[in-house]
Amino acid sequence: MVLITGCNGLVGSAVARELLQNGCAIRALVRPNADRSLLKDIEEKIMWVEGDVLDVCALEEALAGVSHVVHAAAVVSFAPSQRATMHNTNVEGTANVVNACLKANVQKLCFVSSVAALGRPDPSRGPKPETGEQIVIDENQKWEESLLNSAYSKTKRLAELEVWRGVAEGLRAVVVNPSVVLGEGNWERSSSQLFKYAHDQKPFYTQGTVNVVDAADVARAVRLLLFADIVGERFILSAGALSYQSLFGKMADGFQKKHPTIKVTDFIAQVVWRVEAVRSWITGKAPLITRETAMSSRTNFLMDGQKIKQSLDFDYTDIGTTIARVCKYFQTTI
Repeated sequence: MVLITGCNGLVGSAVARELLQNGCAIRALVRPNADRSLLKDIEEKIMWVEGDVLDVCALEEALAGVSHVVHAAAVVSFAPSQRATMHNTNVEGTANVVNACLKANVQKLCFVSSVAALGRPDPSRGPKPETGEQIVIDENQKWEESLLNSAYSKTKRLAELEVWRGVAEGLRAVVVNPSVVLGEGNWERSSSQLFKYAHDQKPFYTQGTVNVVDAADVARAVRLLLFADIVGERFILSAGALSYQSLFGKMADGFQKKHPTIKVTDFIAQVVWRVEAVRSWITGKAPLITRETAMSSRTNFLMDGQKIKQSLDFDYTDIGTTIARVCKYFQTTI
């Protein structure tokens, strides 16, 4: 029996499908009234337990009879108003999962982290996007304080520290660090909003690069690592990097829409995030862009996802193939 937290999210739902297709029994911990629409066709094949990662009693109940755990529950937000909630779920929630796994003596935990947890070098010391140079980040990246590290990044790093603490206490665990995940999700939320942006024919793009990976590849990596004799290691999951202009262009092609044509300069980005900060303060709504997202959208990093290919029989889906498939999915659901 495998317990999945965050089963109703983009990555969690892909993991559930992958495990079911490979004969695993699944139990899912979900909050009451959580949206399960991504799993509506397989909902009856999953054993559901209501609760969340902040509820220690619910966690212990959900872990009864469980041999393996996939912890994918997290809050992703760049809105200042969500920082406390994000810290509680991502950090305290992960600590609770680790403690519960230790108490239940589970065979293995796979923690779905993020490349954000690896941190970014200080932008003042790195190459600028316009130079065409890239900074390569792999699993040995050391965290350093940087303006490019968002509040979300910091919570995922602290969450990883809880997992490594569990490993030191005897927990068999492995960590995956996906880059931006592309898959069949809700395009009003998370990384799936990129597809909606292209579909709506927004004209703007930034000059930075984005690293992406197929949700199905993340799910397959999680399954393989969960049952492999590999513990105490992390694996970046990234199929490669491409410019935002290229990414939105490929998505626009998938929808047969116009490509974005207006490059956002650094000056414009700096103005917009400040305007959005004021709008958010007045309205209480999440800003469309923050200082962190404005800066990161102009960076040029390459997340090296080769380690898992060297450790397991694993390869990535071609980025173009992923985008075409997901565009087709959204065309049939919108």
